[in-house]
Amino acid sequence: MRERGLEEAIKAVGGVGALARALGISQPSVSSWSRVPPERVIAVEKVSGVGRHVLRPDLYPESRSSIAVAMEAARDKAGTDEMDRLRSAEYGLLALLLFRVPTAEVLRQVAELKGDVSALGMAHLALARAAAETDEEKVGREFFDLFVGVGRGELLPYASYYLTGFLHERPLAAVRQSFVDLGIIREDGSREPEDHIALLFDVMANLAARTIGEGYETEKAFFEAHLKPWAGRFFADLESMTNRPFYAAVGAVGRLFVAIEDEAFSFDA
Repeated sequence: MRERGLEEAIKAVGGVGALARALGISQPSVSSWSRVPPERVIAVEKVSGVGRHVLRPDLYPESRSSIAVAMEAARDKAGTDEMDRLRSAEYGLLALLLFRVPTAEVLRQVAELKGDVSALGMAHLALARAAAETDEEKVGREFFDLFVGVGRGELLPYASYYLTGFLHERPLAAVRQSFVDLGIIREDGSREPEDHIALLFDVMANLAARTIGEGYETEKAFFEAHLKPWAGRFFADLESMTNRPFYAAVGAVGRLFVAIEDEAFSFDA
């Protein structure tokens, strides 16, 4: 018996065969589903127009995420260090994967990621599978095509571009001023502008770890000024790059994590 979300998607596209063709898979595969598989939710949403919270409400609830609720509770009690450590690690992982081509050792470690039944947990498992199924050469080609390219990459991971349509605009100046305010001196040796998503996530990793800044208020202010207006869109665009499977999985993790952070920071608004 099919779940309601799957039934709605099938009806929306005109039948099981039509859904299978739209997804590029066999009709028997779709016929065997009782619910949309986790790794197919985004694709089914895209071809059917049925929201992910309808397709898999267990993975994409409309209500508060359990992680965001846990973050809110953690800030109200002494045990905040562990939650902030985990958040810092999440920011740091995404920064690492987005700033340079992952080494074989990094891919091995990503392949060991664990997850649970939450949406973010399932995204971690999908990322682990993607890491296990690729290698340094393949992921290097993905990285080049996405972020470097001949002339320019398929995605430009900069706040200025997402917010103004151009590089080196006012959002970059604002980020640079925040770097000055936080006493950040770059030592990465690259020429990447400071509004690169990986550099902003690296700052958030340090803010969450409390190695820089003045605590929660500084962290919240940086997120809301420099990430909230565009990071979710960037990760959604990255997630849609299904011909780049490893980085599409990175995009899914990033999109969900940014949404959780946004939700948690909004609780005291």
